[in-house]
Amino acid sequence: MSWRTLRWHAGAVLLLDQRALPEREQELACGTVEELASAIEQLVVRGAPAIGCAAAYGVALAAQRSEARSLAALARELADARARLLRTRPTAVNLAWALARMQRCEERAARAQEASVASVASALLAEAHALTAEDERICRALGRAGAELVPDGARVLTHCNAGALATAGYGTALGVVRAAVEAGRRVSVLADETRPFLQGARLTAWELQRDGIPVTVIADAMAAHLMRGGEIDLAIVGADRIAANGDVANKIGTYGLAVAAHHHGIPLIVVAPTSTLDASIASGAEIPIEERAPEEVSSRFRARNPAFDVTPAELVDAIVTEHGVHRAPYADSLPLALPAGR
Repeated sequence: MSWRTLRWHAGAVLLLDQRALPEREQELACGTVEELASAIEQLVVRGAPAIGCAAAYGVALAAQRSEARSLAALARELADARARLLRTRPTAVNLAWALARMQRCEERAARAQEASVASVASALLAEAHALTAEDERICRALGRAGAELVPDGARVLTHCNAGALATAGYGTALGVVRAAVEAGRRVSVLADETRPFLQGARLTAWELQRDGIPVTVIADAMAAHLMRGGEIDLAIVGADRIAANGDVANKIGTYGLAVAAHHHGIPLIVVAPTSTLDASIASGAEIPIEERAPEEVSSRFRARNPAFDVTPAELVDAIVTEHGVHRAPYADSLPLALPAGR
């Protein structure tokens, strides 16, 4: 990519400000945990994998900025930083996953011989770098796996933004589209606007246009009409959390799209790294749904603003992870993608 969603530079986390796209490409520098947490809450950075990477850098930032004189004092500060970051977006499980990974790194570093505040801080920054680089490698792997489901000439419907902007690079749902194009297939995309924040109209369209992949923006309400008219071949979306039974939490509107796709015999493919799988919950009924400020919908009238909905597993034709394509029953196929202990 010719841009970076997030990066570490000169002791700060630099975020490509997604609120400003597509009009302006500008970065926001976060020099404190509170600044980074606020940026996550305000959707400067968004998308489950990218939120996880940002949170990892947030823990590293806390350690780098710490003035603690003992490992015990540092541990208390880092616990506070993790707690603040965990509160930012409750639905995306990658956030908790990344914070837990950073906590394990901290504990290992603190147990090392001659451990110090400086050595723990150094280990945490290295772990955040590793987690971010790993995310891009994983996206490329799941892109290659999912590309096999995209036929030549496919007209793909997307919802929200599950591209490089939602990850450390390359993307999940858009990673599949990119990989199919790189494999020589002709692919065009219909991008749902994705109200109320317009991640599809602003972000997906911007990414694909930059890559030279044909993209047409449609209002969310147009999707079923175009399905009925035979203008959509498959729908590909990302995910913020996937339950053990294959129920999928994704951007609000995904459930309605899945119902329409099922009615018209159009495959719905969900693409996500294994860090998005939550084996600790049996079904989507246990997924917390973030309710954002109603002012994002209307500043004049009373409004509701759930940010996500849950699509039942029976409406999902395939779930793609970096370990391949998983089919129903997902309670049997998804555990094969999880490392021991998750």
